[in-house]
Amino acid sequence: MNALINAINEKTKIILENDGRLLKKSFFGLLLLSLVFQGGEFGEVIRSSMVDAYIQVSVFVGFTLFVFIGLDSLTKFDVKNFLSKTQKFHVGIAAFLGAIPGCGGAIIVVTQYIQGRISFGSLVAVLTATMGDAAFLILAIEPSTGFLIFGIGIVVGSISGYVIDFIHGTNFMQAKTKIKVEFEKINKTFVSNFNFFWLFLFIPGFVLGILVAFQIEFVSSIYNSLLVLIASAGAILSIFMWSLNPLSDFQCSTDKSRGLLSRVVDTTNFVTTWVISGFLVFEIFMYFTSLDLKIFFDLWLPFIPLIAILFGFLPGCGPQVVVATFYLNGYIPLSAELGNAISNDGDALFPAIALAPKAAILATLYSGIPALVVAYGYFFIFE
Repeated sequence: MNALINAINEKTKIILENDGRLLKKSFFGLLLLSLVFQGGEFGEVIRSSMVDAYIQVSVFVGFTLFVFIGLDSLTKFDVKNFLSKTQKFHVGIAAFLGAIPGCGGAIIVVTQYIQGRISFGSLVAVLTATMGDAAFLILAIEPSTGFLIFGIGIVVGSISGYVIDFIHGTNFMQAKTKIKVEFEKINKTFVSNFNFFWLFLFIPGFVLGILVAFQIEFVSSIYNSLLVLIASAGAILSIFMWSLNPLSDFQCSTDKSRGLLSRVVDTTNFVTTWVISGFLVFEIFMYFTSLDLKIFFDLWLPFIPLIAILFGFLPGCGPQVVVATFYLNGYIPLSAELGNAISNDGDALFPAIALAPKAAILATLYSGIPALVVAYGYFFIFE
């Protein structure tokens, strides 16, 4: 009887957590969508920002996700078994897994640390190397910069991890536990019914995005109307689907039990929502203040990398996507993006905080040291 009561309580807890998360997402999504239907010049600014965000960013993020998540879905590689046979190289492997776009590799390393299978230095290495879902955004728009950050993440993460293990030893803050990170058993959601409609908009949107990227223009009102229609519908649908998705953003891109299309759509919607948020923060600020943020950031340029690094300490990928958006639009320098990429831990920080809070906080603080060194080293040498 007690077992049944405990099971019911646990199920109730999960339902309440899902409902609370869904309520917050729905409110935020409704707020964004309400801005679309504003009238006058303000409404035009909002709609134009959403069109630009979808055509210039979201479609390329979606394409990149199809490539990386597609490879991830087809891979039958047993990372846990591999780690158990390569103990001498755990730090370097952890850094490599962390640098892979998304949070899947980093989450695997975090769970291995929690179960006492790898060192604290490996945890520092993976949290230093990863930049989460923001990596997809950088790779989609500036692939050369994305691969540069990828390489820097591996090198800096590996060095940091080996230094930490040398200072503290491989058994530092290590306690074996049988706790596992498990996803909610939801394979199909209500928003999955819109996946093919999402794809119906994405395919022509991607084609239009390529034309815009290569500055190929057609003197035709039909072309312009089609672009606005597809981009607007795609942006609105992405926000709508994200806000009604009961799954956490943590699960959307990392749960291999879900289908490829659902993982790509859900993750793209999450990134799209935050990219649009970044665009709107800038445009709304400009609309009401007329302050040139570029001039403002240039005025406070020496402090921008530090602020970006501090943003990186925030758990999750949302704030980091906003920072990457500001970089891609030319408002903050590459040094700030490098600092944020190294200091941020993506969604991998969530299980670490939940199951090993002291180790997670210390590892995050340690990742801030190489972030400061790399960001300001690049700033003073190249900027």
